Amino acid sequence: MNKIFPILVLLILPILSIAQNINGRFSSSIYTFERYENIDVSNTNVRTYQTLNLNINRDIFSIRSYFSLEGDLSKAMDYDPRLRFYNLYLEARNLLDIATIKVGRQPLFNGIAGGIYDGVNLDLKYDDYKLSGYYGGNTPPYQKMELTENWKDNYIYGGKFVINSIPDFRVALSYINKNFKSYDYWASRLDENLNPITVLIQSKSNQYKFASAEISYELPKLISINTRYDFDFNYEKTSKVEVDGRYEPMEGLGIKAYYNYREPRVRYNSIFSVFDYGNSQEIEGGLDYKLGDYTLVGNFGYVSYKDDNSERVSVGINSSFGNLNYRKTFGYAGELDAVSLYAAHTIWDGLLTPSAGISFTTYKLSKDAERNDLTTVLANVNVRPWRALSFDVQGQFLNNKIYKDDLRLFLKLNFWFSHNLNLM
Repeated sequence: MNKIFPILVLLILPILSIAQNINGRFSSSIYTFERYENIDVSNTNVRTYQTLNLNINRDIFSIRSYFSLEGDLSKAMDYDPRLRFYNLYLEARNLLDIATIKVGRQPLFNGIAGGIYDGVNLDLKYDDYKLSGYYGGNTPPYQKMELTENWKDNYIYGGKFVINSIPDFRVALSYINKNFKSYDYWASRLDENLNPITVLIQSKSNQYKFASAEISYELPKLISINTRYDFDFNYEKTSKVEVDGRYEPMEGLGIKAYYNYREPRVRYNSIFSVFDYGNSQEIEGGLDYKLGDYTLVGNFGYVSYKDDNSERVSVGINSSFGNLNYRKTFGYAGELDAVSLYAAHTIWDGLLTPSAGISFTTYKLSKDAERNDLTTVLANVNVRPWRALSFDVQGQFLNNKIYKDDLRLFLKLNFWFSHNLNLM
């Protein structure tokens, strides 16, 4: 299996030599924060992150990559510097006018078990129908540029069929099977004579095995409804039911409704599967009304747990300059009151975009618990002297009983590039 990446490199090299376009983005950032070793000793950490998103294109072929390098400038750490490979795959589009194929390390967008994997993805599209399928192995820890050692216990495969031929409707059926093998470890146990011995703990593979169905209906500027149903094959029961709808009876007024039934998503054969979990049901309704340049919003939600329930209320004002919101929760999920204000505005033809946010929160975990206060402040300025280059400077302040007067600084540089190569 470890020969796959050298083979992928051999496929990539010919495209590199005849590339028509190279584009992407490079980012460099610094993040400073204070970490306490004990109650009297603290260290200021300065972490750096360098990321590169690089695309190399030739006709219908592309090489897409995304990786990062991180390290600490203030204190040497055992794992620094760490190089993470998030994407590195070869893409061929519109083969025979119906197919797109990707081979290598690539992202998977799935509501059940997404992420990245090493493998192949095939999309077939004809008229208003699309069929997708994928197969591969889970990536190793920290996105190392190597394949998982035990492919047969660390694989993922699935597919999705989407129908858009029915007017105003979208129908999708999907399936995913993700197998995950936990690491073996040594632990102390008692033998039959109650003497401590060291035992190798070897867990079986844990699985996600789900089927999903989605149905959406939309009439522009009037109504939209999205539904989803997930079934867990391992536990042989419904995992999730979700309905999200919006109705616009008149211009500027929107009525929203949301329902969610959810079982805890626990890996099969996991130790957590022995606990007596209860499902939850969530209902939320809301209104939004556009008044000139402002939109007034209000929502109320109710969550039912196994033996209790909780409620939440939120109201706010949104505009092109920012938003002001108030949120309150009470019941089993704890009691919370929070007010937040955020504003941003671009000036001088995009040269500067200052932004700032502040929030005040009071909360307690239960009705009789101690009340705690939390203050957060955020200030940022984005400087973009040229279209392809921008800088961000951000200050973060947090104050509560755990993080007393916590001040952090974040700096970032972004550079976008696109270059057409003049090749014969």
